[in-house]
Amino acid sequence: MPTVTIDNMKEANETLRNQDLRQALYDEGAILMDKVLVNLHGDEHKDRRRAESKIFRRDFFRWYEREVFPVTLKDTIGPYLKAGKTDIMDFGYRVMVNLTADFSGIDRPRGTPEETEDLLYYMRTFGKAATLGQVRDGDKNAIKKEISDALKVFDRTYFTPSMERRLKLIEQFKAGKIEENELPRDVFVELLRAQDEKPMDRDVLMKEIAFFLLAGAFTSIHTMSHTMFELLKWSDSHPEDGGRMKSDPIFLQHCVHEAMRLHPSSPTAARRATCPMQLSTGQNVGEEDLISVDLMAANRDKSVFGDDAAEFNPHRELPKGVNPYGISFGMGMHACIGINLAAGMLPRGNPDPDEHQYGIVTLIAKELLENNVRHDPNDPPVQDTSTVRNHFAKYPVLLG
Repeated sequence: MPTVTIDNMKEANETLRNQDLRQALYDEGAILMDKVLVNLHGDEHKDRRRAESKIFRRDFFRWYEREVFPVTLKDTIGPYLKAGKTDIMDFGYRVMVNLTADFSGIDRPRGTPEETEDLLYYMRTFGKAATLGQVRDGDKNAIKKEISDALKVFDRTYFTPSMERRLKLIEQFKAGKIEENELPRDVFVELLRAQDEKPMDRDVLMKEIAFFLLAGAFTSIHTMSHTMFELLKWSDSHPEDGGRMKSDPIFLQHCVHEAMRLHPSSPTAARRATCPMQLSTGQNVGEEDLISVDLMAANRDKSVFGDDAAEFNPHRELPKGVNPYGISFGMGMHACIGINLAAGMLPRGNPDPDEHQYGIVTLIAKELLENNVRHDPNDPPVQDTSTVRNHFAKYPVLLG
């Protein structure tokens, strides 16, 4: 089975936008990923995305960023400030667990620390499905069994109760007993409301909600950890920019986007042809050929980002039409549906800092910087070598 590798920005962009190429990155994680949004193609993908896009609108992002997330962020960081330290990875999971549960539609009736630990377990376990194809070490069959066992308990403990509550609320809305704004604002509600026109198998529906539970957290935590590493390293050598990061949130967002360019949540994207065809590169591919798009290399294309493309530089001048974060969020039909939630809106002209939407990664970075986050000289970050994804296994920092 030949592999075609694409590693420059122009051809990567064209490949990801090609609608005759299907998603192939998660084929090995089918135990969870089969039939979820990220793996669908054609009309099936359009219909699912259309239903879920009712949640992922600018007004939702703006509402969540201004009204909901700041409270979660303050509550989560509080204990770490008292301790004077945290681990970026652990902190990331804890600050993201409520966010992903909120927009996916998983109820947390107990509201206890034990319930949070429970959800963190599911997030981490389901996340293994997304990286099965990139695992270096470990028994893949054992990982699949762990995911399967977790799905069964998740179904009984969280999915079924959350679904039953939403179905009752939807019936009350249809009967005119409650207003539409009294329905939860989440993906689960929209998929249940779409069942009459586009019914989903119950097992697929459960996996779709589990996928959303992991997707927002898994990618954002990766991005956040690498962002903080780049920001702190740059601040050490450019103290004037370190001060500006704290005082100028628009500049901070620009720094975050530059880090996102260097560190896409997955180093590669993968596609397979839906029929024999010729790529824009001139190469002929068949349905069994794997097309690997090297996002890391494309985002460091010197012809686009300059001779220092492989380095972090928040003052980088970009060609017109090039996103500051490159193609880290994908392009075309499989571009990340939650990109504005993670990265915010791109600043245009001279945006009002009080009205601009920054994205949750910038908000987290801002909160950490305001609390004097810094590397622990006695406990450096450690990379996770179990997958080809460039994750931190641990990332201890000092606060306060």
